[in-house]
Amino acid sequence: MNDAEIMAHIRAGDKTACGVCIERYSPAVYRLALRLTEDEQEAEDVTQETFLNAFKNIDSFEARSGIATWLYRIAFNVALTRRRADHQAVSIDEVADEESPLPLPTQFFDFCCLPESTFQESETRSELERAIRELPETLRSVFILRELEERSTQECAQTLKVTPEVVKQRLHRARLWLRERLSHYFGERVK
Repeated sequence: MNDAEIMAHIRAGDKTACGVCIERYSPAVYRLALRLTEDEQEAEDVTQETFLNAFKNIDSFEARSGIATWLYRIAFNVALTRRRADHQAVSIDEVADEESPLPLPTQFFDFCCLPESTFQESETRSELERAIRELPETLRSVFILRELEERSTQECAQTLKVTPEVVKQRLHRARLWLRERLSHYFGERVK
């Protein structure tokens, strides 16, 4: 079944179509939820709540975007709502970081020269994950969607309810931020 058929069957009350939708999209929704919450149990809860909300509000799906983009937006909202409940929330529309200047780099390091095996090492992966977690929320959400989840600029914009230009700007700032944070680490590794 294609997306339009899945949605038509779900709207008609076909429980099998709900299962197809969950089977097709839950791995991606869970991956996003895990990256946003950094907790497996919380990610499972966000994933479950995402599909419950989607099926409950199926009539609000207008097909202006794909099912995946719609589910990502729901998952993003669910994760943010849960973080707000924990008093850790940050609005995805926060613009303070975009207006503040990026720090001047203190060290330059050309990442292209590193062997790919370096990025497979657990220590390096941990360092990369730590740096991504430390990104300001507005930059982290774009980086996760665009680079890790490999969503298009347009899909990111729809998910985050910002313009494609804002997505591009935030992605650029996230990459610069990460380059600065990781330059010292990688610089020390090659000495």
